[in-house]
Amino acid sequence: MADTVAEPLLTILRERGMIDDLQVEEVMQEHLRGGKPVLTVIQDYGLLDLDTLLQVMADHLSTMVVEIDETAITPDAVARVPAESARMYQCIPVGLFGDTVQVALIDPLNPQVIDELSFTVKGEMQLVVADPASISKAIEKFYPAKGSGGYGDMLAQFGAEIHSAMEESGPTGMAIDDSSEIPVVKFVNLILMQAVQDRASDIHFEPFEDEFKIRYRVDGALYEMSPPPKSLASPVTSRLKVMANLNISEKRMPQDGRISVNIAGKQIDLRMSTLPTAFGESVVLRVLDRSAVNLELESLGLPKFAFDYTIETINQPNGIFAVTGPTGSGKTTTLYSCLRRINTIDTKLLTVEDPVEFDIEGIMQVQVNESGGLTFAKALRAFLRQDPDIIMIGEMRDLETAQIGIQASLTGHLVLSTLHTNDSAGAVTRLVDMGVEPFLISSTLLAVMAQRLVRKVCVKCRTPFEPSENQLSQLNLSPHDLGDKMFYYGRGCSICNDTGYRGRKGIYELLVVSDPVRNLINERAPTVVVRQKAIELGMVTLRDDGLRNIYAGETSVEEILKYT
Repeated sequence: MADTVAEPLLTILRERGMIDDLQVEEVMQEHLRGGKPVLTVIQDYGLLDLDTLLQVMADHLSTMVVEIDETAITPDAVARVPAESARMYQCIPVGLFGDTVQVALIDPLNPQVIDELSFTVKGEMQLVVADPASISKAIEKFYPAKGSGGYGDMLAQFGAEIHSAMEESGPTGMAIDDSSEIPVVKFVNLILMQAVQDRASDIHFEPFEDEFKIRYRVDGALYEMSPPPKSLASPVTSRLKVMANLNISEKRMPQDGRISVNIAGKQIDLRMSTLPTAFGESVVLRVLDRSAVNLELESLGLPKFAFDYTIETINQPNGIFAVTGPTGSGKTTTLYSCLRRINTIDTKLLTVEDPVEFDIEGIMQVQVNESGGLTFAKALRAFLRQDPDIIMIGEMRDLETAQIGIQASLTGHLVLSTLHTNDSAGAVTRLVDMGVEPFLISSTLLAVMAQRLVRKVCVKCRTPFEPSENQLSQLNLSPHDLGDKMFYYGRGCSICNDTGYRGRKGIYELLVVSDPVRNLINERAPTVVVRQKAIELGMVTLRDDGLRNIYAGETSVEEILKYT
């Protein structure tokens, strides 16, 4: 789905007859493919120049275009926009006239950003339009990022604000219990911005008896932030519920929702889950940063054979391609990358997921709703009447879903799905255990990909070392196997928060269902036998692919031992 900057500008230009439908389509495709702002793509294609585009936006907003003169931006004007708001909403105050602050935004056509910003600007806000590159430069100069100190500074500042609010309202603290109170809004925005800066995949808000913890999950490990006052637990939860359109008064039942926010010019989707606990509601936000996830098959880091065979498999007219691994091993990202590769104008793609992680242009995505009666099986039955070519099943979790998936594949559809097993051979046994007939599995299953996500050694502080005999024996290697291969670890630096790791990558194992494997499936052979046969036929195991990544200096011995 396009981001919020993209659509309004293209709509305005099309309505004014300045670009045609074909050009809109081309610009959108380039914008979605490379993630470049629409404004930049239009200029790159030579359709319109920057001055014209800025004037069009200004006319639409009934305002004016200004030149940003950094020498004319006064400290008084800078003080009217809090630093965290300037960085989060990507704006700069360009002038101050009495109580009116002129503010230029990188994204002036986003009404949500303008509404939220108007809360935090001190005084009346007048919107103006300026060159985005000049705005970015001015933000860097007048509101330099202070690294992780921003959170601590904000917490200290809130201490005073919250204390005075508590005193005004007495011991109940009701003055700040309103989710729309400005300090709480600012605080929640700051937490979200900090999470995106730190590349967090999840944010945990956890109320305990005496404290309120906030933890970020970065590269699979949890890190705790400085705990805010316990009195903030309820208003922060209420604010998040408002953002996700959930029922604020319902505190005894779990709830799920979605939040879409614009942080530092990027569109971020958050999946929210609440859980009632003894000391209040625990909230977890899954951060889905579209710009940080590259859904291209090439970017997954598959070994060459696995990559080539995956391409071949997903271009088959029918059959089942399964991806397996534990929760959080990147299975959905792999399937999405496959779908992106085969999503052409002449194919109909349908997905049923629980929940839908990313919206992909041109694909019909259905969200399971167990409480409303829409199960995987029900959705799949309806799918078969929708004339699809390719179906993705979020997870084959029971016999009914597996049977319909197999049925779909037998009737000429390509089916992509995930399973929860430890390795690729285990997927076969899992289907048999569910109650699927072996001959159906052997005649429909094309390949099974097992995968794990391992942390990457930080490039900045990567250091070679000599592995100990103990480490080598755990990897089933001898010094003779090593030759001149190097092993690396991360010393820890400011870039990786002293962890020695930054980012994650996949390791893969591809089981090709060839004739010898089919025979074993029909004989109900145990997992060990299927696995052994696949290795004889050349399957690269997760451990072997892990070793490939160790030798390449991508990951550490500890990570591979932990996950394989």
